[in-house]
Amino acid sequence: MSTLQIMAMENGSSVTEFILVGLIDQSQLQLPLFFLFFLNYVVTVVGNLSLITLICLNSHLHTPMYFFIFNLSFIDLCHSLIITPKMLMNFVSEQNIISFTECMTQLFFFCFFVHSECYVLTAMAYDRYVAICKPLLYTITMSPQVCSLLMFGSYVMGFAGAMIHTGDMVRLSFCDLNTINHYMCDIFPLLQLSCSNTFASELVESIVVSTVVIISSFIIFISYALILSSVLHVSSAQGWSKAFSTCGSHIVTVGLFYGSGLFTHLKTSPAGSMGQGRFFSVFYTNIVPMLNPLIYSLRNKDVKYALKKTLKRIAN
Repeated sequence: MSTLQIMAMENGSSVTEFILVGLIDQSQLQLPLFFLFFLNYVVTVVGNLSLITLICLNSHLHTPMYFFIFNLSFIDLCHSLIITPKMLMNFVSEQNIISFTECMTQLFFFCFFVHSECYVLTAMAYDRYVAICKPLLYTITMSPQVCSLLMFGSYVMGFAGAMIHTGDMVRLSFCDLNTINHYMCDIFPLLQLSCSNTFASELVESIVVSTVVIISSFIIFISYALILSSVLHVSSAQGWSKAFSTCGSHIVTVGLFYGSGLFTHLKTSPAGSMGQGRFFSVFYTNIVPMLNPLIYSLRNKDVKYALKKTLKRIAN
């Protein structure tokens, strides 16, 4: 018996495993959706692994921006690895069972990577601000030590947030109900199953999530407000084009990640909208990790050059 299960039993929990409902109930759609999400999984893994490999192998990509993209791809890859395999099981098995320990482990890593991605996107916004508004000081300001510190801080904050979320769930009691109305172990579906008073837990979850979103959103907003102010003073079309090419990919990524996450949690807060929240959560658990490597590579000359260079190296 695991430590988490012992802690749960000490709190009066009798549940040792959960049943994941999955994405939808319609049996006729299970097989087509399995192949669709399996394709999504393959594209996500190959796309992010390819981007990570290209950045590692090509010295001209060893810059602060690509250091952050490397970490973003690493997070998206890990995010996909902890969510999608169990999700695929829902489509091909009659009953997708997950143990209490596995559930809490999945929840921990899910929260860890989501929180970390918020802070990585925030660091990327600051990087873009320095690149456009203080180009002469860019090399000094975004030194390898500063970049490493920003990433270390992102992962530490992600770890702290995940510990709070998971610890909060472990302290709850789960009695008779063990069917999670989701395709993964998420906070709100687990809160609905608990036979404990969840008011304090919901308050803690709301405070933690709100703090992460407000801090990261504020820094991103200020960074882009300063970038816009700087760009407005540039009269040349070339300056505008350079600013847009520098920030365009990041703006799209931030919009997709924060937009889908916010919309999902606005939908999942009321008890009657769990089905909709389950559907919309697919965007930030499956779609965004797949799109990020495409966003940062399709129109990126540096990545295209690195790909050609790497393929030539392999061919020779």
